[in-house]
Amino acid sequence: MSRVLFFIAIVLSISISAQTKNEQYYLQSAPFKMPAVAEPTFPDKTFSIKDFGALGDGEAMNTVAFAKAIEACSKAGGGKIVVPAGLWLTGPIELQSNINLVVERGALIQFTGDRTQYPIIQMKGSNNYIVASPIYGSGLKNVAITGEGILDGAGENWRPLKKSKATEPQWKQFTKTGVVSNDGQVWWPSKEAMEGEAYLKRLKKEKPNATAEDYLPARDFLRPKMVVINNSDKVLIEGVTIRNSPSFVFNPNNCTNLTMRSANIFNEYWAQNGDGIDISACKNVLIYKCNVSAGDDGICMKSSGSTKPGEARLENVVIAGCHVYHAHGGFVIGSNTDGGMNNIYVKDCDFVGTDVGIRVKSNSGRGGMVHNIFIKDIFMTGIVDEAVLFDTYYEDVTAGKNAKDVKTTIRDKIPQFEDFFISNVYCRGAKTAISITGLPEMPVKKINFENVTISASQGFLQKDAKDINFKNVKLILPGGKTENL
Repeated sequence: MSRVLFFIAIVLSISISAQTKNEQYYLQSAPFKMPAVAEPTFPDKTFSIKDFGALGDGEAMNTVAFAKAIEACSKAGGGKIVVPAGLWLTGPIELQSNINLVVERGALIQFTGDRTQYPIIQMKGSNNYIVASPIYGSGLKNVAITGEGILDGAGENWRPLKKSKATEPQWKQFTKTGVVSNDGQVWWPSKEAMEGEAYLKRLKKEKPNATAEDYLPARDFLRPKMVVINNSDKVLIEGVTIRNSPSFVFNPNNCTNLTMRSANIFNEYWAQNGDGIDISACKNVLIYKCNVSAGDDGICMKSSGSTKPGEARLENVVIAGCHVYHAHGGFVIGSNTDGGMNNIYVKDCDFVGTDVGIRVKSNSGRGGMVHNIFIKDIFMTGIVDEAVLFDTYYEDVTAGKNAKDVKTTIRDKIPQFEDFFISNVYCRGAKTAISITGLPEMPVKKINFENVTISASQGFLQKDAKDINFKNVKLILPGGKTENL
């Protein structure tokens, strides 16, 4: 073979290889037996919200029109509910099985900032009272939110704001309404929001069988998550932009066969508890080519609840081709890990300007076994703190509190992090390259690093960790000093 033909063959080989990096490539290349992720299917029927009285003028309230369209589509056996171009003001939308909510390009679903429009409900299979999310559903099969439109959760009407996170003009604007904490450091949208935590403590103590009506005074404090789908099978989120949530943006719980493709997830950088994607106790999950910018964790895995020995409530997850911009962590595990996690594969992702790159966190009282985690081909720049962090002393510090106010004394549900495989990771700029902190009674162990290059102000820190393995790991420190681990 001539050199020219050889070169052409190499180019074609590279081109074909690049073309095959699609969803199936990532699912099949997972270093564990990854089941096929079944997607929902829908009858060939279409319902437009306009046919049910919806007006896209940004003034008319369309809650009833959405509910009528969903009910009609469900009674017909399912299909597409089309939201055409327009500004559609609405209260909460409850999804049903066999419904594909298609938000077309040019459509903006604006959820109302009137908090009284969000009732206190009990999701199916739960004993807890919550505020109805802007979009929610439970016990569903075959459900989707697709299209190229935008869903806005009016989160600025719900979230507290820390003065330390706000610019001076923002703080002045926000404090024209609502209330400010006694120390002047936190703005709340209402007095009820500020006092809600104390009210709930009294309610649970004085009235253990409280009703939904009893919870109403705490509604402003119990701010909802934007999209919540629980205990469902065959769930698809594709193409849409979901933004400005009162709390977490997308939080599916106990779902199987979940696909999230080409979605854009956005919360302001100052959004308190404003996580982007929080996958909780789900199985058979694909997150592919999504973009995230959030006020808290970017793409996060959570798992709570009892399990049989050796089982995990979160299992078989592939995350590929995603970008995370501002967030507390790019790819995150925890803090709730007591339900166990097994078989997670993260590949070909970029983290730009996140506080931490790869963030693994939990603490006693909500920890469990997390193992068989594969993180490969990750590219990071401008990381504020640690490029890679394992933290078993994590504390969730809510608005109005300081870290010193929160202490862990529980010594059950111990975090157990082991069998992590982190390879082909490159980071340009971090405060700390790698930091690993375990517990004396349960060290972080069997963490494997291979082909890793990180430039940082300080190198490798560890405490209560063992069997930490390095192969071709280079840390570039100030002054051009190189540390090979």
